Amino acid sequence: MNLGNERAFYLHHLETVVLPFWLDRAIDAEYGGYFTCFDITGKTLVTREKFTWSQGRMVWVLSKLATMDGIAGHGRKVYLDLARPGAEFLMQHAVLDDGRAVFVMDRQGAPKEQVPGAGYDTSIYADCFVILGLSRYAATAGDREALDFAHDLYRSVLDRLVRGSYRTEPYPTPEGFKAHGIPMIMLNTSYELAGALRELGDEASAQVDARADQYMREIMDHFVADDLAHETISAGNRIVPGTLLGRYVNPGHTLEDMWFVVHQALAKDDRDTIARAARIILRTLEVGWDQEYGGLCLFVDQDGGPPRGNTEGLQDHAMVRKVENDWDNKLWWPHVEGLYATLLAYHLTGDERLLQWYEKLREYTFRVFPNPDAKVGEWIQIRDRQGRPQDKVVALPVKDPFHIIRALILIIELLGQDAASG
Repeated sequence: MNLGNERAFYLHHLETVVLPFWLDRAIDAEYGGYFTCFDITGKTLVTREKFTWSQGRMVWVLSKLATMDGIAGHGRKVYLDLARPGAEFLMQHAVLDDGRAVFVMDRQGAPKEQVPGAGYDTSIYADCFVILGLSRYAATAGDREALDFAHDLYRSVLDRLVRGSYRTEPYPTPEGFKAHGIPMIMLNTSYELAGALRELGDEASAQVDARADQYMREIMDHFVADDLAHETISAGNRIVPGTLLGRYVNPGHTLEDMWFVVHQALAKDDRDTIARAARIILRTLEVGWDQEYGGLCLFVDQDGGPPRGNTEGLQDHAMVRKVENDWDNKLWWPHVEGLYATLLAYHLTGDERLLQWYEKLREYTFRVFPNPDAKVGEWIQIRDRQGRPQDKVVALPVKDPFHIIRALILIIELLGQDAASG
């Protein structure tokens, strides 16, 4: 692999295929924040509602771009100037008086109920993406107000997690179970916030970093068995192998989470954890890959293939239905997360199997997902098992601004490091 050519490929794709879509269509110059509710083709803005989840992600993306030189011909200030109104929109509108983030707002920032009667604060994941976006913005802009806002919201999240007073839409967790998504998002949220606190000279960074370590250990000690991360375990931290929820694996979540783990472990020079994460990446790709049509299935059984296992008493639960009905969907985000995870693990371990998987993922990803209509650009985000576009909602009714851009940026940075080191 020619590192210079590979980096140029990703940089060109970021600058000419993905970024123009968002810079041309997403910015709400009148009220702040961003438009993200596009249809599957990207041609139509379906609604100007603003999902807090996506607003935080967009602030992260623009703030990260503001740390790089000359992306798409724009200086750093351009991206920071686009991130600032989004950060201000979140601080002004996204958090209720009780310290919880709303799930969705109207264009002006008034809270809305996605489902009438369900309430405004239906997902603690929305809180975490506000923290992520504001942490990255604060670190880039040196903005103490944004950092304090993020830190206060983080404390609120910790308090709710301890008390069990939170919801996880659109991925509700059945009673008696624990979801991988919670320590996973908290590892990444803690890592980002700790970095921002450290950047602005706040001693609280050490405490938040210690929490990131705890979440990493929770994942590796409780959710991982036989080099696979299980999405759901018992409330007593045990794998439940006889049940569908206990057996199923989410390849995309695992691949994304393992690079979270690697980033945290790398900062501590924890080579054993990095090596274990690399093994988990390899095993996940083995069971998650569709041997018939190629690509990663959204959900698979721990032994590969369709998820299976006992569902007695939970057969009508939303999460069981989702796993059973959507398992063979091919989504954009597991594939780009896999590209970065394999490259990063290869960079650190030199295991050639990781490079082989990277090349396999790369071929499938760029053959299947980029929008064939170059006038629109970006990607068609969801496909069926055979790779045909599907007009359906994945998690939120939005065109996500996060996974592709973040992965491309991280890959560009990693390949730049490799090239510089010879």
